[in-house]
Amino acid sequence: MFNIQSFIEQVYLRVRELPQYDVVMGLPPLKRWGVFVGLFLFSQLVIFGSLYLIFDHIVVIGLFASILAGMATGIGALPALFFKDISQNVFNCMLGAAAGVMLAATAFSLLVPGMDFGDLIWPRKGIWVVAAGMLLGALFLHFADRRLPHLHFDSVNDSSLDSLQKISLFIIAITIHNFPEGVAVGVSFGSGDINNGLVLSLAVALQNMPEGLAVALPLVGLGYNKWKAVGIATLTGLVEPIGGFLGITMVTMFSSILPIAMGFAAGAMLFVISEEIIPETHAYGRSRIATFSLMMGFIIMMLLDKLLT
Repeated sequence: MFNIQSFIEQVYLRVRELPQYDVVMGLPPLKRWGVFVGLFLFSQLVIFGSLYLIFDHIVVIGLFASILAGMATGIGALPALFFKDISQNVFNCMLGAAAGVMLAATAFSLLVPGMDFGDLIWPRKGIWVVAAGMLLGALFLHFADRRLPHLHFDSVNDSSLDSLQKISLFIIAITIHNFPEGVAVGVSFGSGDINNGLVLSLAVALQNMPEGLAVALPLVGLGYNKWKAVGIATLTGLVEPIGGFLGITMVTMFSSILPIAMGFAAGAMLFVISEEIIPETHAYGRSRIATFSLMMGFIIMMLLDKLLT
């Protein structure tokens, strides 16, 4: 079984063995953080500059958007700095709205344009190509769900997440399900429609916020440092740029697979919504507030999609 804590410890030990580590850590705090920030900015300059030279400006914009969408997980975790728990109704409301946002984004930013692109490549067969892609996306998450050790979203309660091991499994689950969301953002930008990509990345960012809170609160409840809990929650969302990069480069280089890729991303997101998010909002019986929140999230995202595209 993959142990995320052991992996982090091994990486940390490797970094400590570097001769530059002691030099940097011996600097005054302000200079030390200046070095960290400088290294980070330099790495981003190299990464984005290389992508711009190799591919296109759309790839750079798409990757940057997927990074921001992933970092929204950390923004959603910020309330954990001030609270150890929140009411179930508030959490259900947040998750319901997130599900509605993702449903609208799936329909209007992936399925509809996917069918249009499919009809251009294979006249009158676009809907079948997208449908096949949806099944592939759902099957991908189905087998990932079976093979990788994790806990489901409906385990987010004090009685079940009572140990670090269980929380680690839940964190792995969030990370698994963030990957196809990143792919969806990348595929959307890869279609060449920047506005459509921005709408979908906004939808993913809004959906990531309650997930970040769901990761951070149990860690704080176990006595973890609050900032460390927020940092771990942020890291779960940073798998999205990986999916975003794969999605956007794949459809940019092989434009004929765009309809299938859009269907794949839509199927994977529908799987997450139906398998994880909606059941959690009704885990304690019927939740009418979650139902209305889902509808409001869907309507708001539908209006944003129309206004922005």
